[in-house]
Amino acid sequence: MLEQPGFGKRLRQLRQERGISQVALAGTGMSAAYLSRLESGGRRPTARAVSYLAEQLGIPVEMFEDDRPEDSLTEVVALMAAVPESDFDAGTGKLLAESLAAAGDADDLTRWHALAQLARVYEVLGDFRKERETLLELNALGEKLGRAALQSRARIRLARCERDLGNVKAARDAVTQALGFSDERRVRVSASDSVRARLLLASCQAELGDLAEAARLVDEVCESLRGSTGPLAAQAFWSAATVAARQGNDARAAEYLTQAMVAIDSRDDLTLWMRLRLAGASLSLASDPPRVSDAEEYLAAAEPAMKLIGSPRHLQELRFLQAKLAFHQDLPDRTAELLAAGEGDKNLLSYRDQVRYDVLRNLVALRSGDRHALDHLRDIAGQVQACNMPDLAAEVWRTVAQNAI
Repeated sequence: MLEQPGFGKRLRQLRQERGISQVALAGTGMSAAYLSRLESGGRRPTARAVSYLAEQLGIPVEMFEDDRPEDSLTEVVALMAAVPESDFDAGTGKLLAESLAAAGDADDLTRWHALAQLARVYEVLGDFRKERETLLELNALGEKLGRAALQSRARIRLARCERDLGNVKAARDAVTQALGFSDERRVRVSASDSVRARLLLASCQAELGDLAEAARLVDEVCESLRGSTGPLAAQAFWSAATVAARQGNDARAAEYLTQAMVAIDSRDDLTLWMRLRLAGASLSLASDPPRVSDAEEYLAAAEPAMKLIGSPRHLQELRFLQAKLAFHQDLPDRTAELLAAGEGDKNLLSYRDQVRYDVLRNLVALRSGDRHALDHLRDIAGQVQACNMPDLAAEVWRTVAQNAI
């Protein structure tokens, strides 16, 4: 009899290697819930279950043995590189983390690639703290290897994670260091990595309140990409739209966002295409006055793609935007329902969106007669201010002022 958790680990690996979902593998012979428990190690496999799963996978039962060479760290890293992000779940991260822990004799470069993949899994799942821990280890390993290019890549990813956690000064320092590698050490950095790093720096400067510098950076990048299309151009115009919105120029923000959407086709990058629609809804609802019908159209366009490739983090972002839309449509019960449904997964959102989530929840409470909600909003504004995020703090203080009695 095969034992757990080795069987579950091997089963998950074989399933993902073939690009098969749990529902498809379960078929009509077992429930997807039972299969999930098998993969997590929560249920001991019966001979009948093993035989059925082997038949479904088209493999001999012997391939379930968990000591095969395919379980090496190199094999797992190769497997993870081929798994689409929409298939990532907690078990994916567990498989890779366990393989890393067991591969004590793996060479440092293989470990670096494994850590990079693990950080990618945590990023998709919205587990920013585990992502940060992994990226710190990745950066340290890059330093040990003495490869500036690896250090540069790790610092860019660390900067993005720090920003999502609300550690904006640390994010700015990390991305500045990454950009410095190409200047000081003449590290060969791809043009796309350089552009993304400068856009990330612009985002950090905007969060820290230096909107003029943020605008200079995004304008410089957009000018360098003038006439270009594709994911990189779309990301640049999206960043420009965000900065323009922070400057209060809603019309210019809408123009930039339109350029971003024109720059990319859903066949090029469906995930980015979907995220641009979410961004469109967010910017529409944040404009003065809110463009409610535009936001509704953007969310309706994003939903079919969300069903196909949406990660838990993307789904939480959609739910939050639906709650904001319901609030502006004067549907308090619907707003409260959506916020309650997403409360348990609020940590999947970036720090900025978590703050906005709490602000919206307190606005709903305030309008329902909760006298303490305004004090809670003031507390939120103070906490954000203490995090050295003046732009976001100003946004919350404006909300307080608009709702003070």
